[in-house]
Amino acid sequence: APSYPEYTREEVGRHRSPEERVWVTHGTDVFDVTDFVELHPGGPDKILLAAGGALEPFWALYAVHGEPHVLELLQQYKVGELSPDEAPAAPDAQDPFAGDPPRHPGLRVNSQKPFNAEPPAELLAERFLTPNELFFTRNHLPVPAVEPSSYRLRVDGPGGGTLSLSLAELRSRFPKHEVTATLQSAGNRRSEMSRVRPVKGLPWDIGAISTARWGGARLRDVLLHAGFPEELQGEWHVCFEGLDADPGGAPYGASIPYGRALSPAADVLLAYEMNGTELPRDHGFPVRVVVPGVVGARSVKWLRRVAVSPDESPSHWQQNDYKGFSPCVDWDTVDYRTAPAIQELPVQSAVTQPRPGAAVPPGELTVKGYAWSGGGREVVRVDVSLDGGRTWKVARLMGDKAPPGRAWAWALWELTVPVEAGTELEIVCKAVDSSYNVQPDSVAPIWNLRGVLSTAWHRVRVSVQD
Repeated sequence: APSYPEYTREEVGRHRSPEERVWVTHGTDVFDVTDFVELHPGGPDKILLAAGGALEPFWALYAVHGEPHVLELLQQYKVGELSPDEAPAAPDAQDPFAGDPPRHPGLRVNSQKPFNAEPPAELLAERFLTPNELFFTRNHLPVPAVEPSSYRLRVDGPGGGTLSLSLAELRSRFPKHEVTATLQSAGNRRSEMSRVRPVKGLPWDIGAISTARWGGARLRDVLLHAGFPEELQGEWHVCFEGLDADPGGAPYGASIPYGRALSPAADVLLAYEMNGTELPRDHGFPVRVVVPGVVGARSVKWLRRVAVSPDESPSHWQQNDYKGFSPCVDWDTVDYRTAPAIQELPVQSAVTQPRPGAAVPPGELTVKGYAWSGGGREVVRVDVSLDGGRTWKVARLMGDKAPPGRAWAWALWELTVPVEAGTELEIVCKAVDSSYNVQPDSVAPIWNLRGVLSTAWHRVRVSVQD
């Protein structure tokens, strides 16, 4: 057998582009796949997601990589082996984030502590259901470690009574209900707002949105079991508290209107499953709230308490965040009491393929993306332009038709068009929902100091080259 040189992971990580060579690892072997990048059946952009790192997390997404001929092909590109001296660094016992779970290395990280990351745009529209390991992660605080056997969900009942449910009781006492729903952060596409004027918040690209099949007990069933009526007179709210807490002990919290929580058509869940498996730690294990059609901030993870109140949740994230304001409001004049908390989100869409700045070959170009609207409103059309919005074509929508008012999941769309060499394209998309709401054409009129509700036409510029 040939003798191979040894490399550290840091040395492998320096080779991340065709200009500097593209190296990857599989097991303890190192491969230079530069010459294979353009030959990759899934396209160069897919294999470049693993550049400078391990292939395994990406290969696991597609079963074909387990075929013997794929491993044989890879061996042709072997250039070395990982040094056996490498060992992971010991965790810092004083770090409150030291107990966070491992994450997929392909995620685009916007902050490490707390961990916030989105899937690569190239993979967003590849599957209707987002794989759990690629589902966008929005954490505000360290991820709590929960022992399932000792977990208890507290539901404050009417008249001062309390219902305490174990995970096993939540599973056995209430019928399991499943719903396919898209969750989107209020800050999705914030980076586009920051190009108009600086905003405060994580620099999300287009990936703070994902879709999963959730399973759990209906919140309605649990509240009725606790003794609450179908309706309450006046304005009431269902408040949620998570097990994640700041150094002072204040938990993450949020609330939704009582009518939504009790509506049989709203499909609000106390979820314990995600895409057919137990919830991952980053996504709320053992129990989280899933509020379809509503901003992700209300779908509280690691749920510890549910309470009914005449007031919204007193949590900072309900009272002093996740609200929209006029472009004229700045940090010297903002008053959070004057704006309602975001609940249902406006209509949204984005181009996932091709990526900005790409060089695409002449011939047929397939443009792909996602579209979604809040409140269960169905996306009825996606318009796509290749010339910045002067002329339009209608994209093909994919996905099952949902019952009226319960279109909780996104629509994936695509459009194949001929393109000529030597041209510059400004690809634009805009979605229309069943109420004929449509996205605004530019960012500036909807700019706000927190960079939320960024739903302007999505624009991607590419060149067509031989």
